[in-house]
Amino acid sequence: MGSERMEMRKRQMSVQQDSVAGTTAPAQNEQPGQGNRGSNACCFCWCCCCSCSCLTVRNEDREERNRRASYDLKAEGNADFEESLKPTAEEVLLWGESFDQLMHCPAGRSAFRQFLRTEFSEENMLFWLACEEFSKETNKSVIEEKARIIYEDYISILSPKEVSLDSRVREVINRNMLEPTSHTFDDAQLQIYTLMQRDSYPRFMNSPVYKNLLKTVSEQLVES
Repeated sequence: MGSERMEMRKRQMSVQQDSVAGTTAPAQNEQPGQGNRGSNACCFCWCCCCSCSCLTVRNEDREERNRRASYDLKAEGNADFEESLKPTAEEVLLWGESFDQLMHCPAGRSAFRQFLRTEFSEENMLFWLACEEFSKETNKSVIEEKARIIYEDYISILSPKEVSLDSRVREVINRNMLEPTSHTFDDAQLQIYTLMQRDSYPRFMNSPVYKNLLKTVSEQLVES
């Protein structure tokens, strides 16, 4: 009887150990799975945050490009409108009297801009036109935005359309950009105006562009 009880007790202990092992093994197996799910969840959250951040940056870049494109189109649209104007004989004759007469006339600016394009210095006229429009702005937030665009397009040394300015004027602009106003680029606009008057205007007056235009309007005067 004693030996039978011992044998039964051994079998009971063996069954209990097997049941304990059976319950602990799935728990151990589940831990890696739970770790994976936690890792995947973290990874998923990180990916979502990264995607949201990238999407925000892309949206901001798109808005910036749209604002710049809108401003560039407006400036180019004004210039292109001037190119469509046909000058009168009196206007063409006045252009030969002074650079001021040329620049005060939309058709004159158009003809002069076409000439500057042949000399690869059209950016001087585009900058001057941008400054003319900018000086009329009164909204503070718009002034700050347009000032930055003009700076990046025509003042920055990284811009392919950078205009030629001396160090003094550049320092003035850099100071003005801390708190932009409608007069931020006044010195630069005057310097580019003087540059075009001194260097480009005399060549324009002797160019085929002006001579052919003068010949055309002269013939029109004779016919009339």
